[in-house]
Amino acid sequence: MLLVKLFLFSFLCYTAFSKEEDVIDLGDGDFSSKLAEHETALVMFYAPWCGHCKRLKPEYAKAAEELVRNDPPITLFKVDCTEAGKETCNKNSVNGYPTLKIFRNGEFSQEYNGPREASGIVKYMKAQVGPSSKELKTVEELEKFLKSENDVSIVGFFEKESELKTAFLKTADKLRESVRFAHSSYKEVLDKQGLKDNVVLFRPEILKNKFEDNQVVYSGNADSGSIKDFITKNYHGLCGHRKSDNRQDFKNPLVVAYYAVDYVKNPKGTNYWRNRILKVAKEFKDQITFAISSKDELTQELNEYGVDFIKHDKPRVFARDEKNQKFVMEDVFSVEALELFVQDLLDDKLSPYVKSEPIPESNEEPVKVAVAKNFEELVLKNNKDTLIEFYAPWCGHCKKLAPVYDELALKLKDEDVSIVKMDATANDVPPSFDVRGFPTLFWLPKDSKDKPVRYDGGRELDDFVNYIAKHATNELKGYDRAGKPKADKTEL
Repeated sequence: MLLVKLFLFSFLCYTAFSKEEDVIDLGDGDFSSKLAEHETALVMFYAPWCGHCKRLKPEYAKAAEELVRNDPPITLFKVDCTEAGKETCNKNSVNGYPTLKIFRNGEFSQEYNGPREASGIVKYMKAQVGPSSKELKTVEELEKFLKSENDVSIVGFFEKESELKTAFLKTADKLRESVRFAHSSYKEVLDKQGLKDNVVLFRPEILKNKFEDNQVVYSGNADSGSIKDFITKNYHGLCGHRKSDNRQDFKNPLVVAYYAVDYVKNPKGTNYWRNRILKVAKEFKDQITFAISSKDELTQELNEYGVDFIKHDKPRVFARDEKNQKFVMEDVFSVEALELFVQDLLDDKLSPYVKSEPIPESNEEPVKVAVAKNFEELVLKNNKDTLIEFYAPWCGHCKKLAPVYDELALKLKDEDVSIVKMDATANDVPPSFDVRGFPTLFWLPKDSKDKPVRYDGGRELDDFVNYIAKHATNELKGYDRAGKPKADKTEL
């Protein structure tokens, strides 16, 4: 029994290690020499304690496993900036973690600005090697190219040099990091396709369906902009596979069905539901964008609609309109229910979903507590100048600000000013407030609440008092415009 346990322990250790065995560690002593041996390499500069690094490492390892088998191979490296690679990180101007950089033959080439998920890293890095458009010499090469990736392919067929070919290759250079391109001028390939001077978008076999063509032939002008527009319009088809690395492609108004989307382990089951969504998507194709997403990959998005997880196999459907308002399809999924939901969305018959904490039973403290459900009343229609802080409960800077903010509210409790805070992680923030970090503060003069002004001043008590005294719609009772206490006023 002991031997069995030892064997299992060894196996598990090996398995855990093997997930990163394709990522090569570098340090100050071998950084330059080892990188020089590789035509194209990606290097992650990291710190072991960095949370973002810990989240990236398994994705990085998955990408390394696939890219090392690429033709030509692309090797992924990592450098610990806190130990063996301190000097190397300094030389390469690493100011934050993780930092990713692309090297060619040992020399720095460019910053890595691609996705941080395995599939996105693979796609981005494959585009860094070889020509932006692969030349195809035979029908077999064409078929292999179309089947080698479960992704959209753009192929140009050109009997001779032309303006269209020039524009096509220019487009390939611009989009090489996100789109697969190939071209051919060989008679065998052109005859097979039946084209002499044109461009075709091929959808992957796994997305083939009866509601749309598997190939789309370009019919626009011979310029790069038109070809790019053609690709953008047709790339995802009637109902695209929306993932963490391509979410920006899907524009509002948008309807997304979340379920167990998995084109690797269960393509048949994935398409079973997608085909039902496609039936509705074809009916509304010129009015709304449709997509499917994995319920397990994009759990954070589900949380935005008040859903922790999806229990059953059927899709859950959510939508956003042009104003980015959120809507939830409450009915159990069916083609008929989806049709009705989409039509009601277009007819403006649905009530938006708003994520909100309950309205506080008592709000008598100097700092008022806003939630999504009382935001309009407490902030936008309170007939007072307002300073609002958007915070996160776990944010260290927010915790440091809290006592100062409380003291500010106490000092100004008799003024025509409202000091408000809102937990931006538990409530939907109105779109006019661009909150990208915590804490973020805005100043709203009482007569122009539609134009909130970001507060970028200091965070000491006097900084806030001076700012509010200067910008208040009406001069404060206790302070002059310079923030000095008025002589005839006692300290508040």
